[in-house]
Amino acid sequence: MRAFRTVMAGAVAVAVTAAAGCGGEVSTATPRTRPLQVGLVYDIGGRGDQSYNDAAAAGVDEAKRNLKGMRVREVEAAPGEPAARKVERVRALAQAGYDPIIAVGYSYAPALARIAPRFPKTRFAIVDEPTVSGPNITNLLFASEEGSFLMGAVAAMKSRTGDVGFVGGNPSPLVRKFEVGYVQGVKHVNPRVRIRIAYLTGPHDLSGFDRPDKAEKAARRMYRAGADVVYQVAGASGAGVFRAAKDAGAWAIGVDYDQAKSADPAVRGVILTSMIKRIDVAVYDYLASVADRTVTSGPVVYDLRRGGVDYSLTGGHIDDIQPRLEQLKQEIIHSRVKVSPG
Repeated sequence: MRAFRTVMAGAVAVAVTAAAGCGGEVSTATPRTRPLQVGLVYDIGGRGDQSYNDAAAAGVDEAKRNLKGMRVREVEAAPGEPAARKVERVRALAQAGYDPIIAVGYSYAPALARIAPRFPKTRFAIVDEPTVSGPNITNLLFASEEGSFLMGAVAAMKSRTGDVGFVGGNPSPLVRKFEVGYVQGVKHVNPRVRIRIAYLTGPHDLSGFDRPDKAEKAARRMYRAGADVVYQVAGASGAGVFRAAKDAGAWAIGVDYDQAKSADPAVRGVILTSMIKRIDVAVYDYLASVADRTVTSGPVVYDLRRGGVDYSLTGGHIDDIQPRLEQLKQEIIHSRVKVSPG
C-alpha cells in the first residue's frame, strides 16, 4: 500500500502511510492490460452526502488524477430499496466488465458474497465490512472506535453541563463501534458525565442515514434535556443534528469528513470537531494496488497508528485541549489506553 498523495479537502493534515492489517493471499485476477474500469457503488446518500460517501468519492477522484486513463462508473443506492437491488447493481457492473468494483458500506456484504464467486477474475473491495471474504475480495476496515474515543474525550472536556449525546443512523455493528468508543472516551475523562444515546431506525433499516429531519428532532430532545455536545454518526442525517445544535446554541461533532468545511456554511460554526475516517486513503490505496498488481485479498485495517482515523482542528475550537488529545492518541497507539470495539 502507498500513501495518499494529498490530504482530502477538509481533512486533518497528517502524513498517512497505510499498511495491510492481516491481509490474505494475492488476488488471482489476471494482470491488467488496459486502464482501470472502476465500478463504485455508493451507500444511502451517495456522492454529495458531505460525509461517508463523499470520503470514498475523494479517494476515487484522487486516483483518477494519478492513474492515467482510469474510468469510473458511479451508482447510488436508493432509500428503502430491497437487498436484491444491491445484488443486481453489483452483478450489472461485473457483467459489464468493470474491474475492480468498490462497494461503499456494509450493506453490500450479501451482494459481494453472492456475486464475487461468480466473477473470480474481477477484483472487489468493500468498505467497513469484515465478514464477507474470498480470494478476490479486499476488506477496507477502520478502527472507528479509536477515533470515537477521542471524540468522547473532546465532548467530556468541552461540556459545561456534564451532559452529552450520541445520534446514530442505526444500531448496526458498524455504528455501535462508534458509540462504544465514544462512551469509553467520555468516561475515561469524566465518569460522571451523562451520555444520551438515540438511533434513528432499527439495525437493518438504512433510511436512518438519509433522514435529517428525524436526526434534528432527536438532537433537539437531547439539547433541551441538558446536553451541550452531540456526536452524530448518521451520514446525510447529520445535517439535522447540526441545525439543532445551532438553534440550541450548543456544539455538535461531525464524522468521516472534516464537516466544519463540508457542511452547510450556516452550521459550520457549531461543529466542534470531526472524527476523520480516511476512507479516501483506503480507496486510493486499494486502486493504486490494483493498478500496480500488488492487491491482496482479506482485511486491510486503518487505525490511529496508521493515520486511518484522526480528528479535525478546523475553527480552532479544540486548540486548548489538543495537547491532551495528542497524549491520549499516543497512549492508545502504544496500548497504554485500551479501546474496546464493543
